[in-house]
Amino acid sequence: MKEAVRLNKYLADQHYCSRREADRLIESGRVFINNKKANLGDKVLPTDVVRVEGRDKKQKKEYTYLMINKPAGIVATQNRKTQDNVLAYVEAPVGVEVIGGMDVHDEGLLLMTDDKILINKMLKPAHAIDQEFVIQTEEVLNRSHIRQMQHGFVAKGLTFPASKVRHIDAIRFAIIMPKPDTHLIRKACTFFGYHVETVMRTRILGLKMPSTYPVGNHRHLTESEVRDLKKRVGMV
Repeated sequence: MKEAVRLNKYLADQHYCSRREADRLIESGRVFINNKKANLGDKVLPTDVVRVEGRDKKQKKEYTYLMINKPAGIVATQNRKTQDNVLAYVEAPVGVEVIGGMDVHDEGLLLMTDDKILINKMLKPAHAIDQEFVIQTEEVLNRSHIRQMQHGFVAKGLTFPASKVRHIDAIRFAIIMPKPDTHLIRKACTFFGYHVETVMRTRILGLKMPSTYPVGNHRHLTESEVRDLKKRVGMV
């Protein structure tokens, strides 16, 4: 986030007037910051609204983009009053929201931002948000069950869509579903007689979480990561 700048410099940078003229306007009581009369020497933050003679001047919004390797037990919710909610867990700034849902028992990549346009784009039904999950079971996997999930199946009231499934090792497989549903993945595993140990989301669109990234850690997205996400949902 940018640092605060002096009000007269801000007005000059906005091409509203010179710094000297800005000082004159401030002294005459014609400049307001967040609807409060400004004083000489005041500074402006990126979130402040500056009004001059009835005209609003607001600095370009700098959005927050966060990712976390969510631990099981942390709740992916917008409600900050909910116990163990992820926004409080990462101490997210006011206005930041979770993009999409995630089961409380699931782990892995979760995105948060206050960029409402990106949130809406990613949650629109028209956009198939490509996501990958890695499932770890307590029992050794049978490759025939992996093939059944690849082709899709209907059995005992359970309808499982054809999905991209990749066998990783004896107890792990990766899956990409048309419409990600970890509850359905767990039900399919139970149907085949497996006890699910972990469900971990490892990728959203082109953003991949390294397998070595510690559970519970979080960080800001890089500029290139944000640009790639926006490109994939048609924002740039």
